[in-house]
Amino acid sequence: MPVLLREAIELLDPRAGEVVIDCTAGLGGHASAMAERLGPTGTVVLMDLDPVNLQVAADRVRALPEGPRVVAWHASFAEVAARMVKGIAGAAREGQITSLSPASVVLADLGFASGQVDDPRRGFSFMRDGPLDMRLNPATPITAAELVNTLPESDLARLIREYGEEPPEVSRKIARIVVQERKSGPIETTVRLAEIVRAAVGAARAHASSIHPATRTFQALRIAVNDEIGSLERLLESIDRAATAVAAGKDTWLAPGARIGIIGFHSLEDRPVKRRFAGLVERGLAEPVTHKPVVASDAETQANPRARSAKLRVVRLKG
Repeated sequence: MPVLLREAIELLDPRAGEVVIDCTAGLGGHASAMAERLGPTGTVVLMDLDPVNLQVAADRVRALPEGPRVVAWHASFAEVAARMVKGIAGAAREGQITSLSPASVVLADLGFASGQVDDPRRGFSFMRDGPLDMRLNPATPITAAELVNTLPESDLARLIREYGEEPPEVSRKIARIVVQERKSGPIETTVRLAEIVRAAVGAARAHASSIHPATRTFQALRIAVNDEIGSLERLLESIDRAATAVAAGKDTWLAPGARIGIIGFHSLEDRPVKRRFAGLVERGLAEPVTHKPVVASDAETQANPRARSAKLRVVRLKG
């Protein structure tokens, strides 16, 4: 179930004939809703690290009556600028009638598709036992199990502190217990790691917290395995460079007046988006479409609890 769907469509306002990029296609919820507005003259570019989800999203959009052209790239959204520039240049060079034009809408939902979280074989959740994997792209060589079982204690503590936002004393204790436990055998499953973290945190703190004590450790490992923060920074830098080019009247992968929306789910995602978007506005390269983050309604959070931490920010490039 795509989060903030109505709000995203209204604020990004995709129009007939435009090029829309869904940087995190997932199962195609946002993309198909935007595609309905584009018509047969429009184009939807889908990107996702998960090849299975990418195919589902592409099939879903292609099945729309009078739907737009679909371009599907199995890639990280960190590559969006390079892919778009290459596609635009290639289409122009080859004289294609349906050339790939600069994008008027860009959306990145930094959450996960329900199938990824709910499938115990993917290792994202401690609610069901499964291999300690956490890779969005199954071809990625490093799994969460490898990090848990090979990182030095100090590096593991720093990862949990920085990406899990655990207090320093808690992250150090978790790392210490994990290193002790792995001496008796590799930590290879989600439930075992969750139990180890619960024991390290302590029963009193576990009961006092509103979230499972392993939540932040799992978040930290997932972010590290998939280089989520690094990829987000590269996406934001690509948007910044394109906005600068647009303001200077130069051709780039974004169209003048492009609307850009990013949905984050925790402060490590929302802070850099807020900072970058504010910088674009301060430099006169964009105007804010949202002056504060848009959050899910009570009705949506009741229907989809995963939406409760979602924050959508949107800017519109000048030009």
